[in-house]
Order: sequence, then structure tokens, then C-alpha cells
Amino acid sequence: VQLQASGGGLVQPGGSLTLSCAASRSTLSLNVMGWYRQAPGKQRELVATITRSGTTNYADSVKGRFTISRDNTRNTVSLQMNSLQPEDTAVYFCNAITFKSYWGQGTQVTVSS
Repeated sequence: VQLQASGGGLVQPGGSLTLSCAASRSTLSLNVMGWYRQAPGKQRELVATITRSGTTNYADSVKGRFTISRDNTRNTVSLQMNSLQPEDTAVYFCNAITFKSYWGQGTQVTVSS
């Protein structure tokens, strides 16, 4: 499975961005899809996941601000990010799990005034 992430960029604190990840095959075959992030000097961490049935899971740090969704007709998973803060600055990675884990290339999100 190939995953292509897009939508990163520079945004001011309090702003919003939407990340999108397109899969090379039907997302109905992907049990769990999600977003992870890695800030400079830190380990990669979970941001949010969504199962094939639509069950979501969020890191405590983004609950109430970020929303993950998947569109199985377009084979995409998206991450709507609101009320962005400087601590959200990181490279964001798309992930998909079937019998193995697949990673897309990262997309940079920078929150700065």
C-alpha cells in the first residue's frame, strides 16, 4: 500500500489546517488508518486513528481540536486540525494497518507567528 500525504504548511497559532492521505488501494481493506507526528528531537507519537468501522482514538493533547475521518469512496483519510498551537509543530505521517504497517512520507506542519 502506498500512502500519499498532503496539506501541511505554515499557520499562525489558533489557525487551522487539513491534512489528507490518499491510499493506493481501497481503504476498505485497511483495518486502521491514522496520523502520527514527530517533532524535532522527539519520538514519533500517535495523533489519531480511525478503524474501518469508524471508531476513533485521539491523543489527549489533540482531543477536542483535531478530527480524523476517512472516505472509503475516495480512499482517503483526513485530519482536520483546529486551534493549532506551536507545540503541534511536527512532521505528520499517515499510517495504515492491514497485516502489516504502512507509512506515507511526512508532511511538515509549522505553527508559528
